[in-house]
Amino acid sequence: MQVYERHLAREIYGDVLLVLAAFLGLFAFFDLIHELESVGKGGYELHHALGFVALSLPGRAYEILPIAVLIGTLYGLTLLARHSEITVLRASGLSTGDLLLTLAKIGSLFVLLTLLLGEFVAPQTERMAQQLQLTAKSQLVGQAFRSGLWVKDGHSFINVREVLPDTRLRGIRVYTFDENYRLRSISEAEQGSYLPSGEWRLDNVAQTLFDDEKARVVRQETVDWRSALNPDILSVLLVQPERMSLANLYQYIRHLSENQQKTERYEIALWKKLTYPLAALVMMALAVPFAYIHERTVVVSAKVFAGVMLGIVFHMLNGLFSHLGIINHWTPWIAAVTPSVMFLFAAGSLLWWVERR
Repeated sequence: MQVYERHLAREIYGDVLLVLAAFLGLFAFFDLIHELESVGKGGYELHHALGFVALSLPGRAYEILPIAVLIGTLYGLTLLARHSEITVLRASGLSTGDLLLTLAKIGSLFVLLTLLLGEFVAPQTERMAQQLQLTAKSQLVGQAFRSGLWVKDGHSFINVREVLPDTRLRGIRVYTFDENYRLRSISEAEQGSYLPSGEWRLDNVAQTLFDDEKARVVRQETVDWRSALNPDILSVLLVQPERMSLANLYQYIRHLSENQQKTERYEIALWKKLTYPLAALVMMALAVPFAYIHERTVVVSAKVFAGVMLGIVFHMLNGLFSHLGIINHWTPWIAAVTPSVMFLFAAGSLLWWVERR
């Protein structure tokens, strides 16, 4: 790495980390204010609220890292331009392409960091945060469903009245149909726990079997039941699709597809997980035109404000196109990459405009 590349990297890394820390502090403050409303409900105390906010920070960092990269890079390059360092570099033969390539090298660290946060850190900490909150409040996952959780597994329909934070099930009903969609059995269990062997251990099971002419009831204290339903699939109740890992998203999409259920929301989330780390490079490219503008009337604070507004627009477009993709049944990868492509086009257009001046 050349001297000017190390100098750019040092400036950009410091500014991005500063902006990221400021954003995380701001979000943590607002999240804590929101959680204080729940303190005192059940066993939920202040230390639970602090733990929930702390565990939510990796997910927040994953969401706002491209915005922090945009603002930090814009601020760093603007200061360098204000001190005529960018002008000296360009006069020394540094082309726009070389500058973009240097920023791509510097930004590769942000791409890797975003990938690590989104794939390994945020899904685990988000699940831990939700489990901490649910356990402290003594609430049940999925309680908003009036009849509980419903899952289709082959020719069976599974109804679970309560899903506990440790993924134990209560009030289980399994409706089994034959190939002609005739009801063959109804199995009811008081509770179930997942075994290391990949099966569910059901307790106090009553199974009603329907023959051609009569029905009979069989009761058993415990039954080992194998199903496609597992804790990873149940984890979608604890973690938003956008914060799930790629492996869990792929597994759940395949499960929904095998049971002829809609997968658009999770496919869009999967493509966003694959392409979102590259948004950091797009944000760095978008910051370059601002560094080339040397009007004295354009102060640093104005450029930083423009960066903040662009970051907010990018965040809003990400959510907007996800919802539009689900509503209009767009191809998942198109809904996922469109915001980044729009900003990349904007960066190219601004660079072309600045170079022509």
